[in-house]
Amino acid sequence: MATSNSEQSALNAGVDPAVPAPSSRPAARGWLNRSVLGFGVASFLSDIGHETTTAALPTFLASLGAPPAVLGVIEGVADGLSSAAKLVGGWLADHPRWRKPIAVLGYFLTGVSNGAYAVCATWTHVLLTRSGGWISRGIRAPARNALLADSVPRRARGRAFGFQRALDSTGAVLGPLIAILLVRTMPLRHVLAWSLLPGLLAALVFAILVKPELRPGSVERRALHTSLAALPRRFRGFLVATFVFGIGDFARTLLILHATRLLEPKLGMPLAATTAIGLYALHNLVYAAAAYPIGRFADRTSPRRLLVHGYVLGAMTALLAAFALPSVPMLAVLFAIAGLCLAYVETLEATVVALEVPSALRGTAYGTLAAVSGIGDLLSSSLVGILWSACGPLIAFGAAGVACLSGAAILGFARRR
Repeated sequence: MATSNSEQSALNAGVDPAVPAPSSRPAARGWLNRSVLGFGVASFLSDIGHETTTAALPTFLASLGAPPAVLGVIEGVADGLSSAAKLVGGWLADHPRWRKPIAVLGYFLTGVSNGAYAVCATWTHVLLTRSGGWISRGIRAPARNALLADSVPRRARGRAFGFQRALDSTGAVLGPLIAILLVRTMPLRHVLAWSLLPGLLAALVFAILVKPELRPGSVERRALHTSLAALPRRFRGFLVATFVFGIGDFARTLLILHATRLLEPKLGMPLAATTAIGLYALHNLVYAAAAYPIGRFADRTSPRRLLVHGYVLGAMTALLAAFALPSVPMLAVLFAIAGLCLAYVETLEATVVALEVPSALRGTAYGTLAAVSGIGDLLSSSLVGILWSACGPLIAFGAAGVACLSGAAILGFARRR
């Protein structure tokens, strides 16, 4: 489908020619509609299940005799495999009528994978299950984000994504707390099996509440490579910074394991593991409290500028982990900063895409962003786990901090240009 010179210029600049400039649009009112509520509640339920298993996973792997390198490889490989699913899922999400079915299927399969940990007998089974869960999350994420971006006015997108991330992370607060309570009352495998329930409820809520905004007009059918080539040039530069930062943005399960190992000599293994899960709940509580205010502020200023701050917080997280001591208050500060970093990164990266990429390409853009981040996570979690086993946590987390700082510098330089 041909475009005029003015439309092509708008695409290259990251502006949707079909959307009026912010100054010409009315104030964003009524953005908290039924669909936005559905996005939030589904994310809330899904993350209860996902974070329950995430909190229990390091202890479960330790019971299977797996060393830290295995945890890093599992997280890295799962993230890497999901990158292809994110890219393909994003391309499929450029077809508006496919977005909701893809998202519902992704939520359903994620819930099933959470419960499947209960029957894993070796760490290789855990690897396969974790990979299946992350592939499902990868398929659904671009479709969900594209649906959310279309469900609210342009000037309210930061708030909408902040609200969705806030409810998501509220579920992530309850997940570890539920894990603590359940671990005290039932075998670990039963805890993992329980996580199936909230995952299936998430798919049901999404199917009932979310109503796609199908706009009139034909949809251009593009091949994947054509959609990738059509992404705005400015957005491609943004992906470079995201990738470099992702190389240092290690999985939070490694942080849980680090806290458990630091506290074990002082508290003993059972209490150390419970304390580490509690610290992870604090991480998610900070995330939940910060996500909406960050999104609201992004509606009034530059999301890119705020995101530089988030990347710097990622570097602080890694460097604090490198020099952490077996002190619960110090570890609490570390987990709180890590949660604040995630609130910045996940809210603002999604907002940047919603504002800078036209609706017709938004699914591919979200998929590409997720794929690039996933490749960075593959490198980060795998390298941190391997360096930890070979050289110790100081070198492992120190290297991650350097990568995060480099990503912040690239993003800051690109924003000034």
